[in-house]
Amino acid sequence: MFDDEDLASIREGREEWEEETLSPVLDRFGERKESFDTDTGGQDVDRLYTPADVDDLDYEDDLGFPGEDPYTRGVYSTGYRGRLWTMRQYAGFGTAAETNERFRYLIDQGSSGLSMAFDLPTQMGYDSDATMAAGEVGKSGVAIDTLADMETVFDGIPLDEVSTSMTINAPASVLLAMYIAVGDKQGVDREELRGTIQNDLLKEYVARNTYIYPPEPSMRIITDIFEFCAEETPKFNTISISGYHIREAGSTAAQEVAFTLGNGIEYVEAALDAGLDVDEFAPQLSFFFNAHNNVFEEAAKFRAARRLWASIMEERFDAEKEKSKQLKFHTQTAGSTLTAQQIENNVVRVAYQAMAAVLGGTQSLHTNGKDEALALPTEKSVRTALRTQQILAHESGVADTIDPLAGSYYVESLTDDVEEEARGILDDVEEKGGMLPAIEEQWVQRQIQDVAYERQREQEEGERTIVGVNEFEVDDEPEVDIQEVTEEDQQRQLDSLAEVKAERDDDAVEDALAALRGAAEGDDNLLPYIVDAVKAYATVGEICNVLRDVFGEYHPGI
Repeated sequence: MFDDEDLASIREGREEWEEETLSPVLDRFGERKESFDTDTGGQDVDRLYTPADVDDLDYEDDLGFPGEDPYTRGVYSTGYRGRLWTMRQYAGFGTAAETNERFRYLIDQGSSGLSMAFDLPTQMGYDSDATMAAGEVGKSGVAIDTLADMETVFDGIPLDEVSTSMTINAPASVLLAMYIAVGDKQGVDREELRGTIQNDLLKEYVARNTYIYPPEPSMRIITDIFEFCAEETPKFNTISISGYHIREAGSTAAQEVAFTLGNGIEYVEAALDAGLDVDEFAPQLSFFFNAHNNVFEEAAKFRAARRLWASIMEERFDAEKEKSKQLKFHTQTAGSTLTAQQIENNVVRVAYQAMAAVLGGTQSLHTNGKDEALALPTEKSVRTALRTQQILAHESGVADTIDPLAGSYYVESLTDDVEEEARGILDDVEEKGGMLPAIEEQWVQRQIQDVAYERQREQEEGERTIVGVNEFEVDDEPEVDIQEVTEEDQQRQLDSLAEVKAERDDDAVEDALAALRGAAEGDDNLLPYIVDAVKAYATVGEICNVLRDVFGEYHPGI
């Protein structure tokens, strides 16, 4: 972007500045720290950035224009000037009726998308009356046992007018089937259903551990979903390849990009091995990233991820459709940065993280409630989190022009650095045989754990400041109202489940489950059988237990 003569002059000018202007000030006052790095310590931050730091940047090849390859500047030609990002708020707690009430409240407050949290038993494929579910029903999200629960959650909410994201993985096929069944009952054309299921099992093996089945059958279920949805629900994102939890586990920004896109590569290869065409399913792939505190690192991370994915899809998989090469992603602010101390500070953290996501061009955004370090968010804190997005959209000006940080010497240099480091990590993954072998031998997990350990050590020894935790502390903390799920809430869910079981047609349930077992033992696509089972009011646990019997359960290292 600058000719050699200009760059030589800039380098010479910097040397003069360092000697004549900077050096006397450093000698007298020094700097706050010996060295500076980004939020996760992934990238060193230089004192000053000039055109010499981006001297090999080629505008057309490295940046381009919004909506055009390599998509560094965004996947849409109008950015947020045409349409704002989808504003989601994570909701789901206790019973289906309580979640329906919260969803209706969020829609009334201006939320443009729903984001559904499930309790731990549902995530693990257990019913609320299972021994393993005792004490956990409705606590980390809504308890969903049967189609009746899903019908209650979306009572009065037309599925052709909302986009719904479901944070569900191992039983994703079952919850997707329930969503489709609710749409069928509402009379909504399946082609009009919009939303996302997380459905990212590789990430579960790495960072979160709510898996059920071993990797091979898990990949089969995922590719069955790809195939089914490409035909039946083309507007529904079949997977949200998730770096969020990888970052929550302690990774750097570059590791988050590399391991997430590495998982994406595995899913694409599995779908191709199953005989699917890349340009048929790739447009329905979506991604899910974390937004941490360092505004510039996060914006650069999102830009680097888009550029890297476009090159992977074109060069490695010969994707021809532009939509197949576009990395579209949802962002959630970082739960791991929220503190129980001085929780009002979390409002500020969330606001900066949200701004970083928007500056990076996210398609969808969830902002955490200030109290989520303690419990599920209250109605008041959810409203504040949503207002954070609305103020960002309508008052801050960051949505008025496309990719406003483009051309910043620092941001462009940082974008290059994140991409280069991510490519290096992906090369290491390839040497391991791909993400699946690297995960199975715990290599990926160790890389993340090493970083997490070092960051924790820095915090405990005061090398990294966490406001209100290891610096700027207060003696007295005010009491905080928190959302609670009571024993009475849990009992209502158990009573509801018992009622459904008593009233359903048991023969229809048995027939549907037997048909599903036969499909699992063969090679039929599982989704039509799961849809039939949920419409017969088979439970999440009953369906997952059939698949457990056929596929087995995953136990690391065994």
